Amino acid sequence: MTTLTCPAPAKLNLFLHVVGRRADGYHLLQTLFRFIDLNDTLHFTLRTDGEVCRVNALDGVPPEQDLCVRAARLLQQETGCGLGVDIALEKRIPMGGGLGGGSSDAATTLLALNRLWGLKLSRERLMRLGLALGADVPVFVFGENAFAEGVGERLQAYELPEAWYVVLCPPVHVPTAQIFTHPELTRNTISMTMRALPKGQDFRVDGREGLKNDLQAVACKLYPAVAEHLAWLAKFAPALMTGSGACVFAEFATEVEAQAVVQQLPPDMRGFVARGLQQHPLKDFAVAETV
Repeated sequence: MTTLTCPAPAKLNLFLHVVGRRADGYHLLQTLFRFIDLNDTLHFTLRTDGEVCRVNALDGVPPEQDLCVRAARLLQQETGCGLGVDIALEKRIPMGGGLGGGSSDAATTLLALNRLWGLKLSRERLMRLGLALGADVPVFVFGENAFAEGVGERLQAYELPEAWYVVLCPPVHVPTAQIFTHPELTRNTISMTMRALPKGQDFRVDGREGLKNDLQAVACKLYPAVAEHLAWLAKFAPALMTGSGACVFAEFATEVEAQAVVQQLPPDMRGFVARGLQQHPLKDFAVAETV
């Protein structure tokens, strides 16, 4: 029996600007992705009968809607591969929190099955397939912290300093579509170039550069718990929402500082400390150069 066990890390958006809207309704974004050391774990066991099965239940996610299952079937369709897989998912990344868990799971599935099935597809090809599953999937295949543009698929690697984050998880599920379709959403933030950002090793989430999350105001209006968690965390350091919410975070220079904040959490709030990663743990996974 051949089994691969692989991590799928969470991400933070260190800022997220909405700079326009395409004719098809998709929003044009600029954001800075950072991987953190909170991860789901996926186990892939080779099948020879072509079946793709998720072998454990996941609350609220039927197998047919699971991005891991969809990623595996997309790989089969694109390559004509006749092999299959059993997928077991150990879920640690909160769902509906803006931490990219589903997208990361899908990307890890593409990378793992590319190896398990011997497909030898290039990273670029896997990124294109990932975009069909969701706008955040390509950065997890790309494998590096990145400045992203377009709908999130145009990526440039971006070096970031060592940092620790306190991440709080408000007890609400924020639907992405609800935020992006809200009439009060800011959609005209001035576009920037990556060169306009602070030099990578000098980047800090401190609010001084005018970097913000354009989705945050709408999420706070619709979900007061998000605003409450931001206000509490902002007592210790500049706080920001990640993605379309609901999770919020603040950056600290050391683990000791971050842990000291979490130890003061009120009983009705929950959160955790995460270390910023320099790259995706599967960045060095062997992929073909050109296929």
